[in-house]
Amino acid sequence: MSERDLSVKEVCTEVLKKVTPSPQERKRVLALAEELRRKVIASAKNAKVRAEVRVEGSVAKDTWLSGEPDIDIFMRVPTTMPREAFGTVCLQIARKGMEGYRQVERFAEHPYLEAFTDAVRVNIVPCYRVKRGEWISATDRTPFHTDYVKPRLNKRLQGEVRLLKKFMKGISVYGAEIKVGGFSGYLCELLVINYGSFLEVLKSVADWRRRRIVDYEGYYKGIEREAEKVFEEPLVIVDPIDRGRNVAAAVRKERLDEFIVAARAFLQNPSLHFFYPKETKTFGAKKFAQVMATRGSTLVLVKFGKVNAVSDILWGQLYKSQRSLRKMLRQQDFNVIRDSVWSDEENLNVFIFELEQRLLSPMKRHFGPPVEKRTECEKFLRKHVGASQTVSGPRIEAGRWMVEIKRGYVDVADLLLEKVRDGGRRVGVADMISKSISRSLEILVNQEALKLCQSSLGFAMFLAEFLEGKPRWLEKLN
Repeated sequence: MSERDLSVKEVCTEVLKKVTPSPQERKRVLALAEELRRKVIASAKNAKVRAEVRVEGSVAKDTWLSGEPDIDIFMRVPTTMPREAFGTVCLQIARKGMEGYRQVERFAEHPYLEAFTDAVRVNIVPCYRVKRGEWISATDRTPFHTDYVKPRLNKRLQGEVRLLKKFMKGISVYGAEIKVGGFSGYLCELLVINYGSFLEVLKSVADWRRRRIVDYEGYYKGIEREAEKVFEEPLVIVDPIDRGRNVAAAVRKERLDEFIVAARAFLQNPSLHFFYPKETKTFGAKKFAQVMATRGSTLVLVKFGKVNAVSDILWGQLYKSQRSLRKMLRQQDFNVIRDSVWSDEENLNVFIFELEQRLLSPMKRHFGPPVEKRTECEKFLRKHVGASQTVSGPRIEAGRWMVEIKRGYVDVADLLLEKVRDGGRRVGVADMISKSISRSLEILVNQEALKLCQSSLGFAMFLAEFLEGKPRWLEKLN
């Protein structure tokens, strides 16, 4: 049977076989989670901290994907522990408990530890042992999320969650971190609980045409207008354990739209391709030259090195800087067709801008005030008559004063180099990005991008996808 002949049911059955952990794998992961939990308990006791240590997340709820277990261990500490000590003390406990494993300190609202053992990532996260609704830190809700979801998911629904997660990963909308701006695992679980199955989630999503509010517990039943005022995001999933929180707050409109159109496409043309997209093919020099010749545009890359920031802060600053640079380019009359940002989150960061053209004409038209505005006309004339920047004029056209003036910048590479060589703070580049740029800036244009592709496979794949310019699942509609 060819993939094209598969029905929706057959696709889902095939994927479910692949993403459901075997009994042996589940036993191994659960045993590891329990072993690590006990290590953290012992470490907390040695530090004389009364901590309730629990396994949370997808492993606790049995919604993790085969081959992709992330173990989340939460330390629930007494509310008497001061906030100043909360991060440092708990981090010390986590480090001691994970001795012998590779460790990376992460930071969200407060520090937490990421450790790696047996190819499994383990997050040791502190939170306060609070009553529901009396939140002190953002992570305090997580144990309540686990306790809410577990009794509502039977074996069938756990499989439906796995299908939804794998589908979202395949179409690149999974992950609530700033880098992605997509759907969290908890959000996937709530969607399945609300709609009853993976396919029912897709059928509902495929019909979403305006702002959607899902309130499973009915907190705003009869007062829907209040919910519209409380929440501003395009998708609202009211947290069942906190009526004032939107579980989908991290979902960007772009990711929501991608989910909607992918749901429609899958229901119309079911395929394994949505769950397991083909790997992107990178460009060789000849192919790249052909692609750029066909486009007739200009690619400009702003390349720089390491930024000393954790992932969420890094991506927040990258996106802010990207917007500022795009605005600056447009203010200088360079027409930005598309732009994006890529990072390996270690030693390499790249802003990429595709422009209609690299070079602009040396002069441009500049319109002044209409003739009836006497004072403004006088100011305009004083500024432009005989000025070194004035190429032609001033003269009257269509009832307004007009001049032709010299452009400040003709070459986009010169513009970027001039504006950001000192870090670019004056044009809105974020602080941490600015510091890195000032140390390691390099501007690459068109064919020069291939040098970067040769040294970084990750960037080479990103560039190929950027130039392809369409979701990978869209191939199956040809």
